[in-house]
Amino acid sequence: MKSIIKPLGMLLFSMAISLPALLLAQKKTGFHVLADYPIHSTGGWDYITADGAGKRVYVSHGMQVNVLDAATGDSIGYIPDTKGVHGIAIAHDFNKGYTSNGRANNITVFDLTTLKVLKMVNAGTNPDAICYDDFAKKVYAFDGRSKDATVIDAATDSVVATIPLGGKPETGVSDGKGKVFVNIEDTGEEVEIDANTYKILNRWKLEGGEEPSGLAMDRKTDRLFIGCGGNKTMIVLDATNGTILGKFPIGRCDGVGFDPGLKLAYSSNGEGTVTVVRELNKDKFELVENITTEPGARTIGVDTYTHKIYLPTAQMKPGVATTDNPNPRPQQIPGTFHVVVVGE
Repeated sequence: MKSIIKPLGMLLFSMAISLPALLLAQKKTGFHVLADYPIHSTGGWDYITADGAGKRVYVSHGMQVNVLDAATGDSIGYIPDTKGVHGIAIAHDFNKGYTSNGRANNITVFDLTTLKVLKMVNAGTNPDAICYDDFAKKVYAFDGRSKDATVIDAATDSVVATIPLGGKPETGVSDGKGKVFVNIEDTGEEVEIDANTYKILNRWKLEGGEEPSGLAMDRKTDRLFIGCGGNKTMIVLDATNGTILGKFPIGRCDGVGFDPGLKLAYSSNGEGTVTVVRELNKDKFELVENITTEPGARTIGVDTYTHKIYLPTAQMKPGVATTDNPNPRPQQIPGTFHVVVVGE
């Protein structure tokens, strides 16, 4: 009888130990739509930047960047004359922000406190995504049509390098340790750049991923989360050697964010969902859930201080078909542009 009780007791003890870990692995986020922040101006949109340190949200919209109070959605001001603006990078070290202006082929430098424009810097053709490398104190503008990166010294706001990328770049990130990574959409690659020499160190083929656009990083574990909208797949990549560690189904993704405090990666999907992937450890990941947002909410900003996420979108109506254009793109309904706020 004792020989039966002892193994049974050990089994129950083992189950008690493993059960909390199992429940944690299956836990949903509890996230849902908390608010909508209306923005009463016209034009299309692209990236959105949630600046938790500054308690602001920067929204690209048409020919300007709208700046909102992150907590209330109240307008703080705007950055004017950003023709065809795509992205916004923040450099708190210098109290400056940078916008990539696709139609003007330049970068706007502005003061974070006053929002006053300080300088316009020439870039390549159609600067799209933009990021700040806090390691080397440089700003990287990724130029879609000239297929290169314009590197700007944040101390002087002068161009210090132009890096040919061999394909159309999309989102880029810095690891804060001397490397910058960027998606190459048309070749399906991840490119690693040395932040000191501006040389390309590696080109990793993203097998099973098409048209990579969204990109985020866990700097602590050196893991990249890559949203491939072409085949609706998120790839998890080891940034130290290019090994693919996981693949997860998402939607028509254009943006990816990561919250290091929650260890959650988010893919914002045009269908009106946010796909959540949890990092259990540096080599293990799981698909958590799809959070309902709104159709068209395909780019994302993650506030790592409040753990809220922000997604711009607008209501659309069918375009008017013509003989020359029988399948027109949907048109934005005036006055409906807003930012969807998601959180717990």
